[in-house]
Amino acid sequence: MTGMRGSGTPDDPDAPNGPEDLNGPDGSRAPGGAPTPPTPGPWRPRPETAEDRPAVRRIHLAAFGTAQEADLVEALRRDPAAWLPGLSWVADAPDGTPAAHALLTRCHVGEVPAVALAPCAVLPASQRSGAGGAVIRALLEAARAAGERTVLVLGHPPYYPRFGFVPAASRFGILPPRPWPDEAFMALSLDGSPPPRGTVRYAGAFGIG
Repeated sequence: MTGMRGSGTPDDPDAPNGPEDLNGPDGSRAPGGAPTPPTPGPWRPRPETAEDRPAVRRIHLAAFGTAQEADLVEALRRDPAAWLPGLSWVADAPDGTPAAHALLTRCHVGEVPAVALAPCAVLPASQRSGAGGAVIRALLEAARAAGERTVLVLGHPPYYPRFGFVPAASRFGILPPRPWPDEAFMALSLDGSPPPRGTVRYAGAFGIG
């Protein structure tokens, strides 16, 4: 089992990419912490299909240089308590090839359901192009439409606030299962309501108990 780490750094080459690393694309944060609207571009975000699974694995292998995140995605896909149909998204390049992937799976804050953003990855040749930002924004909108309320991410601090994420512990009283940096462990309220308070419990595949 893999340890929990950031979701990868889709478009920011200076951010770390992996477990007990921090996640990390483009755009800016709207006033009041609201996510910015999608930026027009060549990328076409869409839900993952069964035919995309080999491409999703290739994206993570190429982005991280190890099989850890690719194996994590497959382990989460096998866990019916973690996997949420419709909340694994890819972004296609203009030629139709999947170039980016982002995933939300079930976690809990105390006993209240929430979702965890991890892992996320972009093919190296498509990084710093907006592919990661496009797929993350589309995925967050899909989660909002599905009725999800709270998203958590362990990520690169300069990157995720552009989507509306803020420090989870100091702002909301959401505690990580390990002593992660306050600025890197972040939360987003999808409906504007106060998130639940408590300690986060991740799916077993993350290996953090």
